[in-house]
Amino acid sequence: MIQLGGKAFDTPGYDLVGLLVGSEGTLGVVTAVTVRLLHVPEAIKTMLAIFDDLDGASQAVSDIIAAGIVPATLEMMDQLMMRAVEEATHAGYPTDAEAVLIIELDGLKDGMEEIAEQIVEICRRNRARAVQVARSAEERDKLWAGRRGAFGATGRIKPAYLVNDGTVPRTALPQVLRQVREIGQRYGLPIGNVFHAGDGNLHPLILFDPREEGILELVERAGAEIMRICVEAGGTITGEHGIGLEKIHGMPLIASPAAIQAMRWVKEAFDPIDLLNPGKVLPQTSVGVPS
Repeated sequence: MIQLGGKAFDTPGYDLVGLLVGSEGTLGVVTAVTVRLLHVPEAIKTMLAIFDDLDGASQAVSDIIAAGIVPATLEMMDQLMMRAVEEATHAGYPTDAEAVLIIELDGLKDGMEEIAEQIVEICRRNRARAVQVARSAEERDKLWAGRRGAFGATGRIKPAYLVNDGTVPRTALPQVLRQVREIGQRYGLPIGNVFHAGDGNLHPLILFDPREEGILELVERAGAEIMRICVEAGGTITGEHGIGLEKIHGMPLIASPAAIQAMRWVKEAFDPIDLLNPGKVLPQTSVGVPS
């Protein structure tokens, strides 16, 4: 039993905390975690920006961050997902729009109105049809209820989904979202988008019915293509969900054979008899991406 880290943000020596956190349970078992609590923000402002095209919404995200504004949350949802969510939660999303941004600011009350006005101006400059501001906690909760229920609402379209979570530079969002749509059209698969736009963390949901013959192979191939275009755009194959088993075949897209071997040596040093989450994260042999 060992204790890693401490009260300092940067403990001297190797970053073993980061190593274990990023290992997806393959290097150790965590029995306790100490975290730092944050103060409840003095003020919160939540906005819904409505767009008639995905490119405009994507560019607005890039422009907001480029202006030096870092919202607490900046989420995007496309039309397919909005329609499913509205049927399920009646959150008030406009189902005739191509995309919405849910933008939330929190922090000190002083200066928040000015920042909100900047965001509204940026959205309008990128062809936003309207920007609505939640006028009460109830309206804010309703907007977030729709976002939180988005994945479950996909059952109104298809009974199953494969979620990707590749991450790309925010400037690449318009291009990558167009490519995701093209992949869906080519494979005949509906793909809904609901994701953390503020950090470029995509969540294309490939919707399908597992009872259809041959559908799983198509879904896996479409998912592999989405991983590839994220990497080609300067991003990576996972932003928060991890590699696990599902994305093992994508590791060669982001790591060289030498880098993967170095990771295997780390695994062997921590877990020489391969007890901890065996078979996860690292391909055991050279594995190609499905084509």
